[in-house]
Amino acid sequence: MNGVVTGETPIRDAAEVEDFARRCFGAGPGDRLGIELEFLVFDLRDPVRQVPLDRVAAALPPMPGGSRVTFEPGGQLELSGPTGPLPEAVARVAADVDAARGALREAGLALAGAGLDPVRPARRQLRLPRYDAMAAFFGSPYGPLMMCSTASVQVNVDLGERPGERWQRAHLLGPVLTASFANSPLLEGGPCGWMSGRQVVWERLDPTRTAPVPWRGDPVAAWRDYLLDARVMLVREEAGEGGERGDGAEGGDGGRCRPVHDGSSLRDWLAAAPAVHARPPLVAQPRPAPGSPGPARDLPARPPTLADLAYHATTVFPPVRPRGWLEIRYLDAQHPAWWPVCAAVTHALVTDDRAAGAALAAVEPYAASWARAARHGLADPGLRAAADACFRAALGALPRLGAPPALVRRTEAFADRYVTPGRSPAADLLDLFGAAGTAGRAVEPERRLAAWLAGQEG
Repeated sequence: MNGVVTGETPIRDAAEVEDFARRCFGAGPGDRLGIELEFLVFDLRDPVRQVPLDRVAAALPPMPGGSRVTFEPGGQLELSGPTGPLPEAVARVAADVDAARGALREAGLALAGAGLDPVRPARRQLRLPRYDAMAAFFGSPYGPLMMCSTASVQVNVDLGERPGERWQRAHLLGPVLTASFANSPLLEGGPCGWMSGRQVVWERLDPTRTAPVPWRGDPVAAWRDYLLDARVMLVREEAGEGGERGDGAEGGDGGRCRPVHDGSSLRDWLAAAPAVHARPPLVAQPRPAPGSPGPARDLPARPPTLADLAYHATTVFPPVRPRGWLEIRYLDAQHPAWWPVCAAVTHALVTDDRAAGAALAAVEPYAASWARAARHGLADPGLRAAADACFRAALGALPRLGAPPALVRRTEAFADRYVTPGRSPAADLLDLFGAAGTAGRAVEPERRLAAWLAGQEG
């Protein structure tokens, strides 16, 4: 999917931020699916030990389905598949997951699907300028956890001919799908108190960049204001070449990056910078954000450029992010058997009008229930009932979207195992790790982790 390209031209006013936001919602026909999978990697002989990234990279074969291979800061493996119609997108990523699992197994390693590392502490492996600045900006404990211990399924969908509708659907579905696929209940060997601990880590990082974008009303105006009011994470002091190595390097990994610690937002930067060829305003001029620090002390004296704005947009991480398509970012990583269900159900409910119509009435009462979904998952009766409606709608849509019978049967199996009894995938991990001691830590975590990995390999 094509992104938005900008240059080094200084931004004159908030109207140019709105222009950028509008391009992020550039509409076009299409119902393509893009799938990005993150996995934790474990050593089968010593599962509590961190696996060196270079060992993983050396063991991986070429990807037969064409997925791009990248790594997150803690060594999490990411496979980003080619976009295409639902059956093609799933089949190509599935071929790559199978290839990666087989090669890593031969090297004594295992891919595991969970939204939060259940045993190992956060430890960073990649040392790139952007990651260094990001780590300094976020601080502990949530910065290291997000960067080094989390993993997700990201579903990318075309905006279609009515971008506002798909934007609204993706948000309305968020809490119910978060509960349906909640799969991160453990941290450092014991329960963390949440069925989706990963969702909590993201929520608590920095609400100016991880809270949901307001989805009612004009999506372009909402995205403009979100970008303006998000704190500036870092300033690139030297432009550099470099490809993408996961979320943290979306804007390239070359040059020096300096963290911005004074709480300045993009709106503050634009207001404090010298005027550049001022013109009559088309939208409200920048104003200090509530609670802002006033003058942007850590920011350059120059105005922000369109390139700064485009880079800033890669450092905000709301649950749904527009980039010329929609990134749906709120789904925990899944067992290798279940990620196709996660991708197919999400895609169907956002892109198929009949499925969306059937599901939205059920999910709308829970549109703001992010914390409730993360805490309880499908054990919450209301979320379970809404999830049941969503899965019924998705199962009706999958044949219309060309899903092969095997994918439909797998989705039915997921619904029977998890949705009908009100049991998120996280419950499997809690059952496997068993009783906790007085300190809240599971008994014999190494043995239980080995058993979990054996199940992931099955």
